[in-house]
Amino acid sequence: MIVRRLGLVAYEPTWRAMQAFNSSRDTQTGDQLWVVEHPPVYTLGLAGRPEHVLAPGDIPVVKTDRGGQVTYHGPGQVVAYPMLDLRRAGYGVKELVRRIEQAVIETLAGYAINGERREGMPGVYVGGAKIAAIGLRVARGCTYHGVALNANLDLEPFTRIDPCGYPGLASTRLADQGVGDKISIVQERLERSLLRCLTPT
Repeated sequence: MIVRRLGLVAYEPTWRAMQAFNSSRDTQTGDQLWVVEHPPVYTLGLAGRPEHVLAPGDIPVVKTDRGGQVTYHGPGQVVAYPMLDLRRAGYGVKELVRRIEQAVIETLAGYAINGERREGMPGVYVGGAKIAAIGLRVARGCTYHGVALNANLDLEPFTRIDPCGYPGLASTRLADQGVGDKISIVQERLERSLLRCLTPT
C-alpha cells in the first residue's frame, strides 16, 4: 500500500481527489493510504440530518458521500483515508470497519489507553467518550473516506453538533488521556497500525 502524507489540506478538494482516484482505478491499481489534517469543517454523511448540526457558527458544513451522520475535523486530528480494493483484499465492509477500529485500539494500547468498541456505533471509545470516528464509501468495489482520531484538537466544535447523530455524546482526545506526542508521531503510529491491520490474513 502506498502511503501519502499530505499535511494540512482542505477537506473538499481532498474528498474530490479521493473520488477521482476511485473512479479512475482498475484491478491493477495499487491501494493507497492518505494521512492528513483538515482545517475546521463539519461533514454531513449520506444519512446525516441537518438538525444534528446545532450551531455551526463560522465553521463550514460540507455534505459528503460517506456513510454516517455529522462529525467535525480540525487541526490536531489524525485523519487517515485507506483506499482499498475490497475484492482484492478478500473481505467486506463490516470487516473493514472492524480492522480500522482494531488499528485505532492498537494505537491507543501503545499509549496504555484502553480503547473500546460500542455495539451499533462504529468508532472507538475511551471511558464512554468517542476518540475516533469512522465513515466510509464503497464504489466499484473499492473504498474511500476513513477514520479520524482525536489527538490534540480543540473539542469545543463537537459541542455544536450531535456527534455521529447522538445528542450529548462526549468526545475525548489523546491529550486528555495524558499523551503529549506531536501530531506527526501519532500519525506515524496510526499509519503503522492501519498497514498491519488492513493487510489480508
